[in-house]
Amino acid sequence: YSVAAPAWDLHGYIIAPFLIRHGTEEQKASWLPHMVSGEHIAAIGLTEPGGGSDLKNLNTSAQLEDDGYIINGAKTFITNGHIANRILLATKTDRSLGAKGISMFWVNLNADGVSRGRNLKKIGNKAQDTAELFFDNVKVPAECRLGAENDGWRILMDGLVRERLVVAIRSMVIAEAAIDKTITYTKERKTFDQTVFDFQNTKFKLAEMVANVEALRPFVDRCIELQLTEDVTPELAAKVKLTTTEVADRVLDECLQLHGGYGYIWDLSIARN
Repeated sequence: YSVAAPAWDLHGYIIAPFLIRHGTEEQKASWLPHMVSGEHIAAIGLTEPGGGSDLKNLNTSAQLEDDGYIINGAKTFITNGHIANRILLATKTDRSLGAKGISMFWVNLNADGVSRGRNLKKIGNKAQDTAELFFDNVKVPAECRLGAENDGWRILMDGLVRERLVVAIRSMVIAEAAIDKTITYTKERKTFDQTVFDFQNTKFKLAEMVANVEALRPFVDRCIELQLTEDVTPELAAKVKLTTTEVADRVLDECLQLHGGYGYIWDLSIARN
């Protein structure tokens, strides 16, 4: 179904484009080959303990000192936080500017002063690790700043469309895959002297799910087409993310119900979705 785990989505579809679009030629030549080879696994550091994703009020700071910056702060809910060795880190370089005082840094997670907390246990997305990260007087060279100082907000907003599209496409494929697997399962599973698929209610439910997904697919495809020319607006990206995630949630619930008690068994893929 050509859908990747969230760890790869973040590394390849979200972080790499940030570097491509906003890095200097020297930065791209230095950083991107290591990401392609897998030598460097990337994370992005936005969310903070207590503050959530309130980027305007970030507490993680980067203070200019000599030929680099000193970073202090903490991040939480960081996807790839335990497997990554590089992080695109959002920091405050000028608190007086609010959201416009954010700067982005490409930070080595093996540097002195970086520590990792526990691997947070979640009710879902078990294929990805989610970590707490701490930065204590971490020295970062000035050449590891992505974009200009205090230009982080613009950089992050530039990537918002792409991030929303990644979520939308993933949700669309998850829903399609769940329906395909459920059709196969209901045709094989027998109860009351017939297959589950033969029950009229099953056919009603499957038809409704297929109709909803097929009606939404052209919208997703159109957004992908527009993204190739960078014509997707943040509002359009928000719409496609909202609709696809809600449809995927409904489809997964209905598909799980059609699996009966086995839908709650971890051995079946519908339970893991």
